Amino acid sequence: MNKTSLLEVSRILLVAFFAAALASCSGTTKVESDMGLKDVPDWVNKGTNILNNKDGRLFHGVASAKPLADAPLQKSVADDRARAEVARILTSYLEVVSDDYVSAVRADGQSVSEESISRQIKATTKVNLRGARIIANWRDSNSGIIYSLCELDMDHVKSTVAKTEEMDAGLKNYFRRKGNDIFDRVVEEIK
Repeated sequence: MNKTSLLEVSRILLVAFFAAALASCSGTTKVESDMGLKDVPDWVNKGTNILNNKDGRLFHGVASAKPLADAPLQKSVADDRARAEVARILTSYLEVVSDDYVSAVRADGQSVSEESISRQIKATTKVNLRGARIIANWRDSNSGIIYSLCELDMDHVKSTVAKTEEMDAGLKNYFRRKGNDIFDRVVEEIK
């Protein structure tokens, strides 16, 4: 097997792993229910996911917090956990983008520092989380558990990446050109 074929196989395996990992803990817009809870908002049952629908390309993080004596603190805990879920799936998505980029660069016979790209992905995730917002909360009246839904729009991610000066110019350009296609491919693979 030549070097290009090996890189392509590695990329396919990574995408398959990402899709399996994301599918194991999330749903897509076609999933009726992952958790099987009754009388809850759809987003609670769907859980953390990456989706492309009429509202755009979105990263959704869903999390909960058990009852606490301090209700605002309980909501804050659920919100923070939902943001952490968005960070997790955004990082996974950006790793797929960076792996595709590294494979493309190497296929052209160029070299690239994977460590540098990895650091840039982590920094980009942190900056993008500033655009993540809590769009829904729901409290289960029986258990007292509160659920939070955090959303991050792909347009915000693209805008942030475009403004990031520390990012490798080639990766930034690759993301601008291919980011939506990779997003759509990942959504299709986890359906």
